[in-house]
Amino acid sequence: MKLIELIKLFFFETLSFLLLAIIVMCGGAGTLWASADSRVTLARSENQSNILNFFKDIDAEWGGYIRVRGDASRPDDESFYQLVGTGTYYDGSAEGRLKNRLYFGTSAYFDAHYEIVLSGGDTRRKGKKLEKLFPALSQNGFLAGGQVDDDRRLMDLTKTIEDYDNYTLYHRLDRLSFTLQPKWCVVRIGRQAVTWGNGLLFNPMDLFNPFAPTDTAREYKIGDDMISTQFPVERLGDVQFLYVPRRNPSNGDVEEDQSSLAGKLHFARGTTEFDIMAAKHFKDEVVGIGGTGYLGNAAWRLDATWTFLDKKSDESDFLSLVANIDYSWVWWEKNFYGFVEGFYSGLGDDHYSVTRTDPDIVERLDRGELFTLGRYYLAGHIKVELHPLVNVFFTVINNITDPSGILQPRLTWDVMQDVQLICGGNLFYGGRETEYGGFKVPGANSLNKAPDNVYLWLTYFF
Repeated sequence: MKLIELIKLFFFETLSFLLLAIIVMCGGAGTLWASADSRVTLARSENQSNILNFFKDIDAEWGGYIRVRGDASRPDDESFYQLVGTGTYYDGSAEGRLKNRLYFGTSAYFDAHYEIVLSGGDTRRKGKKLEKLFPALSQNGFLAGGQVDDDRRLMDLTKTIEDYDNYTLYHRLDRLSFTLQPKWCVVRIGRQAVTWGNGLLFNPMDLFNPFAPTDTAREYKIGDDMISTQFPVERLGDVQFLYVPRRNPSNGDVEEDQSSLAGKLHFARGTTEFDIMAAKHFKDEVVGIGGTGYLGNAAWRLDATWTFLDKKSDESDFLSLVANIDYSWVWWEKNFYGFVEGFYSGLGDDHYSVTRTDPDIVERLDRGELFTLGRYYLAGHIKVELHPLVNVFFTVINNITDPSGILQPRLTWDVMQDVQLICGGNLFYGGRETEYGGFKVPGANSLNKAPDNVYLWLTYFF
């Protein structure tokens, strides 16, 4: 399919959803008005009047964005991409998100987010070749992931429109939830996103679709199908519960050992806030405690979780810990902001070739809960406001045992009120047999090493 045809299809799907939503919201009320006729009975007129009053009480908010991305990367000549040819890989994508919130008075609202994504390029094409030659690379997570799927989620709200070796086009509903908020609680049912924990890059307490430490686009987490509640407890704080039913990808059935049930208590003592969490997450049990407070003009955060692994696992129960401190200041009449964060993963191991075959690690990598292989990490971040519309960011994530890591420079420019340009890169460093410098793939004469890359994003918000 030619590029122009793909672009037409991408925007046609987006506009089709928009028109459908408008028809549902506006056409329904218009039909009711048009059907009012002097010949109808009094009872029917009263019913229509009640329905019309109901529609009058509904307020709608619309928003979203359209984003195009360009990316250039260069796989290492010793990586497994050598088997299909290295060099400079060029990739691109276009995505749109349409958001709607319907307010039903002051105590209820409905959220729906529709997104459509077109992506492809050399990385996908080469990856598909590798997958055909060596299926184990994909099964063990050595190849970059593809599109978002709903194999584990309760509702399948993702559909692939086109899927070829060099590109994919799919659309999905990333939010679809109804919220009730009387004075004494908040109850939300449906596809939504919940964030727990106080980590800035690493977040072991956030069990439900956390961001990867290397993610730079953090406007929206991937939604999960769940029921969540939050209510205050007098003289104590507030309590939050959630239940996430999930399907077993192998048979499609909702199973207890694939689902999550969790609760969290949040309370404050003076200027320090605390969180206590307990969860049954997949086959494991997790408990956690966290806190936030102030040290002078700086803010600190600390979270710790202890995971009791399923008894059938060969691993021992393990601790995960994150701590950070951030601070903002002014230098040379410019606004600065920075933080330092440390992370410990009790599940990690410094023998990286072994970890990629460890079922407990591979399972968490596949579920998007774990993003590192080692144990000890130190990260830093700094932001400089060069101009109210131009900001420069620099992040470093370092495995302090190797050492190896990733450097992430980034610049954002608000070109216009609703248009933002972002350019940046991901640069990996470290020697052989380190996590980020590259390590031997078991059973192959290749290195597992992420390629350096640079990118350019242009986003229009509406």
